[in-house]
Amino acid sequence: MGRVTERRKVIRVRDGQVSERPDTLVAEEPLEIRLNGKPLAITMRTPGDDFALAAGFLVSEGVLGAADELQSIVYCAGATAEGSNTYNVVDVRTAPGVVLPDITLERNVYTTSSCGLCGKASLDAVRTTARWRIDDTAGGTAPPVLLATGLLAGLPDRLRAAQRVFDRTGGLHGAALFSEAGELLDVREDVGRHNAVDKLIGRALQNGGLPLARTVLLVSGRASFELAQKAVMAGIPVLAAVSAPSSLAVDLAAETGLTLIGFLRGSSMNVYAGEHRVALGAGAVRG
Repeated sequence: MGRVTERRKVIRVRDGQVSERPDTLVAEEPLEIRLNGKPLAITMRTPGDDFALAAGFLVSEGVLGAADELQSIVYCAGATAEGSNTYNVVDVRTAPGVVLPDITLERNVYTTSSCGLCGKASLDAVRTTARWRIDDTAGGTAPPVLLATGLLAGLPDRLRAAQRVFDRTGGLHGAALFSEAGELLDVREDVGRHNAVDKLIGRALQNGGLPLARTVLLVSGRASFELAQKAVMAGIPVLAAVSAPSSLAVDLAAETGLTLIGFLRGSSMNVYAGEHRVALGAGAVRG
């Protein structure tokens, strides 16, 4: 829709020289998500991939887990008093027979840091609603994912190279999905890091790709509890971030078997949980 970026006037000061010029900024608009016609949530996002964003959000909330549970997603016409379509309201219709969890406009939320729930309640909520186990004990004969540190070290540069809108604006978070062999499977950008992840997960749901087993989710910012929760709900075994994790994200990773890596910068990284999936090498020294 051509709404990903916008132009604004800026006064630029460089080495004492002042000039006036247009600047390219990332667009930010509200998106209202309705579920079967009823308002559910509002998020601030960068327009684009709105249907995937809505689908991914509902995966994170435990509503959807497979493509056949999703009947349709449409923009709502008549969203304004004049009856025009703002393309800022989507309605998600679930397939007949899908049982909905008890969620409200306040999101009944265990996903935001301001929800007021204690850490234990937040962890319990994810554990009881997650559809897939990622702790390598759920059966099957495939060996656990094992990632070389060298492979992990190269992922941030590949995410950065794939962020096309960031190059023009410098104002977007990025999220990328890689295979265990390091193949870039998908990348999304958004003004909100959680939205970028929802767009990745939503596209996977629409394509029948859940659970996202044997993959690595890389995010350009910090690893919050909310992002760890989204990884677990999508069946992703490894979450890596270029910045720090929160304490509750580490607790959730330890609780569910998620491998959580922070401060992934060059050849350096901190492994906070799930170290069995990282090949640290025979020469690694534990102090």
